Amino acid sequence: MSARPLVALIGNPNAGKTSLFNALTGARQKVGNYPGVTVERHAGHLHLPHLGEVDLVDLPGSYSLTPASPDEEVARNVLLGTQAGEKRPDALIIVVDAGNLAQHLRFVFELRALGIPTIVALNMVDMAERDGLTLDAAALAKAIDLPVIATVAVRRRGVEDIKEKLDALLAADAPAWASFAEMPLDERTLAARRAAKAAVVHESVTRDVTRRIDAVLLHPIAGFLILLTILFVMFQSVFSLAEAPIGWIEAGIAALGDGVKAALAPSILRDLLTDGVIAGVGAVVAFLPQIVILFFFILLLEATGYMARAAFLMDGLMARLGLSGRGFIPLLSSFACAVPGIMATRAIADPKDRLVTILIAPLMTCSARLPVYAVIISAFIPARQVAPAIGLQGLVLFGLYLMGIMGAMGAAFCLRRTVARGGTSHLLMEMPRYQWPRTRDIAIALLQRAWIFLRRAGTIIFSTTVILWVLLSFPRVDAGSGQSQIEHSVGGRIATGIEYVVRPIGFNHDIAIALLPAMAAREVAVSALATAYAIDTPDEAQMSGQLASHLGTRWSLATALAFLVWFVFAPQCISTIAITRRETNSWKWPAFMVGYLFALAYVAAGATYWTAVAFGLG
Repeated sequence: MSARPLVALIGNPNAGKTSLFNALTGARQKVGNYPGVTVERHAGHLHLPHLGEVDLVDLPGSYSLTPASPDEEVARNVLLGTQAGEKRPDALIIVVDAGNLAQHLRFVFELRALGIPTIVALNMVDMAERDGLTLDAAALAKAIDLPVIATVAVRRRGVEDIKEKLDALLAADAPAWASFAEMPLDERTLAARRAAKAAVVHESVTRDVTRRIDAVLLHPIAGFLILLTILFVMFQSVFSLAEAPIGWIEAGIAALGDGVKAALAPSILRDLLTDGVIAGVGAVVAFLPQIVILFFFILLLEATGYMARAAFLMDGLMARLGLSGRGFIPLLSSFACAVPGIMATRAIADPKDRLVTILIAPLMTCSARLPVYAVIISAFIPARQVAPAIGLQGLVLFGLYLMGIMGAMGAAFCLRRTVARGGTSHLLMEMPRYQWPRTRDIAIALLQRAWIFLRRAGTIIFSTTVILWVLLSFPRVDAGSGQSQIEHSVGGRIATGIEYVVRPIGFNHDIAIALLPAMAAREVAVSALATAYAIDTPDEAQMSGQLASHLGTRWSLATALAFLVWFVFAPQCISTIAITRRETNSWKWPAFMVGYLFALAYVAAGATYWTAVAFGLG
């Protein structure tokens, strides 16, 4: 162990700590792991004017000395002198974000009680000034009773001042240092707010307006109602704004199918192209406008800074149900796709918190379910207004998303009290500035999402549809026999076996055909139904535009509602199961997830069907 003094850099994440570390050490640094753990150790040498070389270590970003992750545990152990292979620091440099001072100062007051000689680096003062906030470092130093130096680490501003102050601090034979008592969290919070206020020289109207907006948007009641209203408008728009472009796409798909029929003589190839590829894949592609509109709203909320506020609003509710606040972002990601959502749970430190988040992620209504919801709602829910600017179809879609969220919350509540007992942690995060979204960024992101959807349609959905077409087309029924080609085919016979299991919950032979290929991708259920109807009624143009009306003549409303509820709760695609296996390193939890979700879907769909029948909707 080096005999040189050890100085530790510590602070909240995103305070610019690593930038200051690089500015102080230059190229004289190395990266390794702390003994016994996989947390990275960034260390380097710092040359002081009088004392010479000292060791500098960049501790992992932390919010508190009460660790909520392996990184925070290592930082605490180093500061307390209990980390293997690491001596206790002789001095601290606490890096705080000048633009978010009140939050960062809470940790400063907690660290101050350790009694280690300390310098506070008031970092990113240029960014704060750009946002209309001017601070007085001397006033802040007086308020917290610690030396404070204003810095802009990325430009090396304040670096020499830190070296001089640190040199004097370490060179003193017996540095006179105040002894500070520990403060409870609520006292630290109040002290941090008072100190931050004392340091303000000037604050622009914009920052004051931001605080006033947050007072409304983050209010536990008003803020939650505003969040529900935003989501409601979003789902209303998915139907109302997408109606015209969907019609254009359906017309194009129908014209393409007619063109292929006109160009090719009757043959198996023509049937494959028209009844399989065009009818099946086209039925899914037609819902591209709704996917784009949904992601437009999501990207807009992220770009404006509101999404972080939504996370803050949901954190308290999630914690009461047994979920970690850190799980909000992975669950939010699962609305796009459960696969990246489950991968994002790696940021959750507690194993049980992470496991519960993984197990409920499939209950977040991913974008792949939207085509299924849209075609069933279009077929069975009238396109009428229930109030000014409120359509019944959008209201039903909103209800399905809420049902998935409530199901996830209920599942988390049960899992936390059975297979994953343990405590939970709250989410601590910084609120980004409100800003106007950049049109170019939104457009690029939407193009990327559209391309991902179309690529999925051209690969997974295409291949699954072709396989399904083959299963439903062979063996061929004898001409004039009067028997249905679907029921005579291999695929139809498989569906008959599935139908025995699902008929008690109101599902018919059509749904049995769609359930199995839907495991490859949820939206394949739509292409499977379109392909089956195209094969069964070869004289009709069963493209996506006719699918909804065809369903309306073959299904009861009770069956349609049960089918919707099934897709709210049923396990997602095979990719989700595979990523769950990889992230849990076991087949136990994927099997458990599939089992409980199938059971939940079966019971919920059955309850919906028989309730609807009781009300005369069957």
